[in-house]
Amino acid sequence: MAVTTSSGDEDVMSTINITPFTDVLLVLLIIFIILASVTKEPRLPDAHNRDKVKESQIIVYVDDKDKIQIGSQVVDIQGASAAFHELQNQTNHVYNSVIIKADPKASYGTILQVMDAAKHENLTNFGLANHIEGQKV
Repeated sequence: MAVTTSSGDEDVMSTINITPFTDVLLVLLIIFIILASVTKEPRLPDAHNRDKVKESQIIVYVDDKDKIQIGSQVVDIQGASAAFHELQNQTNHVYNSVIIKADPKASYGTILQVMDAAKHENLTNFGLANHIEGQKV
């Protein structure tokens, strides 16, 4: 873009104004950031164990529909604390660990509520179970 000065001389100003170009790039960057954050949920990483963790007598299963099974009892989230209390009484408070086996599609909130219910019964060590390499699913 050539601009002439008012002095009458044929001096040419040879600078380019990049402000509009920068504004357009910043707007596009903001649009892409917003679209990237709302388009899809990030994929959870695959976890792999090479060693089997030590066994616990208290195992909790959470399926993809957020149904909770504590030991052999199927309970809702309100009954989780009572189920942990009953298991603790049955085992004479020997165990302080819980292994949680959750479906990858299970809600994080449900898992955290189960952990909170277990903490109220002095179950403070948690293990999150996953597939052990070299074994069948």
